[in-house]
Amino acid sequence: MAKLFFNYSTMNAGKSTVLLQASHNYREHGMDTYLLTAQVDGRAGTGRIASRIGIGAEADTFTANDDLFAMVRARLDQGPVACVFVDEAQFLLSDQVWQLARVVDDLNLPVLCYGLRVDFRGELFPGSATLLALADEMREVRTICRCGRKATMVIRQDDQGRPIRQGAQVHIGGNETYVSLCRRHWREAMGDRPAENQT
Repeated sequence: MAKLFFNYSTMNAGKSTVLLQASHNYREHGMDTYLLTAQVDGRAGTGRIASRIGIGAEADTFTANDDLFAMVRARLDQGPVACVFVDEAQFLLSDQVWQLARVVDDLNLPVLCYGLRVDFRGELFPGSATLLALADEMREVRTICRCGRKATMVIRQDDQGRPIRQGAQVHIGGNETYVSLCRRHWREAMGDRPAENQT
C-alpha cells in the first residue's frame, strides 16, 4: 500500500543525499522515479537536486502555482513511475501537500518528501506543518550540533557570522548562511540564555 512519507531535519543533514540514494535504488531495479524540487531553490541549478557530497539528478520544479497531483498524472501519462520524490518540501503550500496525499490515495503511488521542519525562528514551515499532520510515516534525518548533541534547530547568520533574529521565512542560502544547532545552543544564539543551575 502506498504511503506519504516526510523525511525531515535541519540544514546540512544530508536529506538530498538520502533522496538521491533512494531514487537510485529504485532505478537500479529497473523502476523509474519522478523527482520534484522547489523552483525557488536554485543553488544546484534550476531543475536539479544536488548533494553537498557531489551527486545530483535532474528534476521537475514546482512553484506555488502548480497542482502537483496534475503534474504527477501528466508524468504517468508518459510511462510508469514507481515512486515520487520531493526535495525542499518545506516550500510546499498546504494545498500542495494535500495534492500529494491524493497521489498516494487515488493513484496508489508512494510519495517521499524531504525538507526542513522549522525555520531559523524556530517556527514550522507551512508545508512541513501539513506534512506533519498528513504523513503516514515520518523519519528524522539526523545531524549534530557543534557540541555533539542532536541538532534540531537552525540559525540564519549574516556575513559576519552573527545570528539573525528576524526576517522573511524564506531566504536561500547554504553553509555560509545557516548553522544547525541543538535547542540549547539555538536558544543561546537567539539571546535566550539558560538559567543558572539552582542548588
